[in-house]
Amino acid sequence: MKSKEFMDKDVFALDEKIGKIKEMEVDANEWKVTHLEVELDKNVAESVLGAKKGGVRNNLNVAALEKGTGIWTDNGLHLKVSKDKLHMYLSPVKT
Repeated sequence: MKSKEFMDKDVFALDEKIGKIKEMEVDANEWKVTHLEVELDKNVAESVLGAKKGGVRNNLNVAALEKGTGIWTDNGLHLKVSKDKLHMYLSPVKT
């Protein structure tokens, strides 16, 4: 797949939409994708991260996906993780 095919695709946690893929982070030394930057829906950002505003972006470590936690479909990325466990796979975006 080409990188542009990932952009703005939905991300789901156990089939509940949690946000959209906005960016990809690449390790320039290894030449591989390390994180997907996900813009979380407002309700998810509030309930999972305690954020007070919508549009919160977090990095999803792709190493977690290599262990069978995620699957790609025509609808987007489906994580086999419940929303209450989602914080284990997310980290704040570094600016």
